[in-house]
Amino acid sequence: MSFDRKIKIAPSILSADFANFGAECEAIEAQGADWVHVDVMDGHFVPNITFGPSTCAAIRPHIKGVMDVHLMIAPVDPYIEAFAKAGADVITAHVEAGAHTHRTLQAIRDAGAKAGLALNPGTPAGEVEYLLDMVDLICVMAVNPGFGGQKFIRSQVEKVKQLRRMIGNRPIHIEIDGGVDPTTAPLVADAGADVLVAGSAVFKGGSVTNPAPYGDNIRAIRAAAEGVYA
Repeated sequence: MSFDRKIKIAPSILSADFANFGAECEAIEAQGADWVHVDVMDGHFVPNITFGPSTCAAIRPHIKGVMDVHLMIAPVDPYIEAFAKAGADVITAHVEAGAHTHRTLQAIRDAGAKAGLALNPGTPAGEVEYLLDMVDLICVMAVNPGFGGQKFIRSQVEKVKQLRRMIGNRPIHIEIDGGVDPTTAPLVADAGADVLVAGSAVFKGGSVTNPAPYGDNIRAIRAAAEGVYA
């Protein structure tokens, strides 16, 4: 997994057909997805329950590129090794999920995955300032975690700008998660985000048997985001 700041579209399978995860992962990659984003929720840290390491292990053979696993769970440390063994390329934990974030990041890297750190909308960018040398990705939540299809919180654009200045030349991705569509993509890309997580905006109108709309949606988001550099 090499580093670059090109725009990457990471569809969230939270919006996919749960009965056809493997086929859905193959379909979105065939239609142009760069990463596959897997939202893990525990019904405790966030008000919803999704899936665990066994699901990640099951879909891993169907993903050729990056499997980006976002752990919206607390505690997080006891589960890091299981998700790494399940094939996660990136494991992202929330800074709000525990008292010892540095230790969590160490554990993720020790397990062989890239280390990500997520920030809820109310958490300031400064929370990661002294952790930058331990992270490979910072995920800015532009919605409150727990459910798909929420409205984009515009204040997070300024947070992305702050993080971009803070990161400097470090090889750290800035990911934006929540409310990303062709309207909001230019805002976050211009602010400095390079990994755009999109759920309903990618999967709307398509299906495993009719995946072409996935490609149309991915291209629309990418074109909108890259337009800021035109």
